[in-house]
Amino acid sequence: MTIQEALELFGYDAWAHARVFDAAEALTPAQLQATAASSFPSLRGTLGHLVSAEWIWLRRWRGESPTAIPSWVDGASLAELRGHLAGVQAERDGYFAALGDADLARVVEYRNLAGESHAEPLAVLVRHVVNHSTYHRGQVATQLRQLGVTPPGTDLVVYLRLRR
Repeated sequence: MTIQEALELFGYDAWAHARVFDAAEALTPAQLQATAASSFPSLRGTLGHLVSAEWIWLRRWRGESPTAIPSWVDGASLAELRGHLAGVQAERDGYFAALGDADLARVVEYRNLAGESHAEPLAVLVRHVVNHSTYHRGQVATQLRQLGVTPPGTDLVVYLRLRR
């Protein structure tokens, strides 16, 4: 993996996140909190997890090991979550813009939220974060369908076609 490839994956990730947030913004507050079973009990809960996970991984890449999800997740509105996501994305883009291809081989040592130690190359973790987001965006699509809404397409190939 190169820095350019990592930035392209993060570009895709940001584009796909924007599409699901756009779809969520068309919902009522009651729909956002309604039970829509998946890993999280509501669409808002799933989006909160997506944003907090991206924040946690960026903190780990910067040498920190958060011990809990950020306090701003609980009770945040959709607009606030989207604002936090934009901040994480901007910080992450700046972080990666300062790296070279060789930096992707650097082993990142961190503790997960349970306090367990782990260490993986940064390139592996980049792929993990984008894959994790894709997994949960799939759950958002299911939750949107449960709420009677057609979810947006968020496939990587669609993003790449649109960029051409």
